[in-house]
Amino acid sequence: MWILSLLKPDPPPANRFPGGRIHHVPAGCALFEKGDTGDTMYVLINGSAEISSPGRSVERLGPGAIVGELSLVKPGPRRATVKARQDCEFLTLDAESFQDIVRQNPAFALDVMRSLARRIPATPHA
Repeated sequence: MWILSLLKPDPPPANRFPGGRIHHVPAGCALFEKGDTGDTMYVLINGSAEISSPGRSVERLGPGAIVGELSLVKPGPRRATVKARQDCEFLTLDAESFQDIVRQNPAFALDVMRSLARRIPATPHA
């Protein structure tokens, strides 16, 4: 994924992305939970996390993974929970930051669409 190349070998300072900031999530804690209101997406910089929907795991995440991308297209309640399996650092991107990245590298938008296409069928709507 293109954005992963920005994160290796060392994560960039959050100020490299307008509106971006680093969010630390301790192991076992949720980045967000199903039903939380969302309008930001996140890029996992360090650690591992898991997307789950009641009763089942949807996907395990490693560095470079993006989550919460649906909220940039359709702000509203989150459709799943994202919980840190290890201590994690996430880069937070709001809609304006996302648009800035897409203007610089349109292929990133395609990466986000692929992620949505893969996850939406795997995540219950209710």
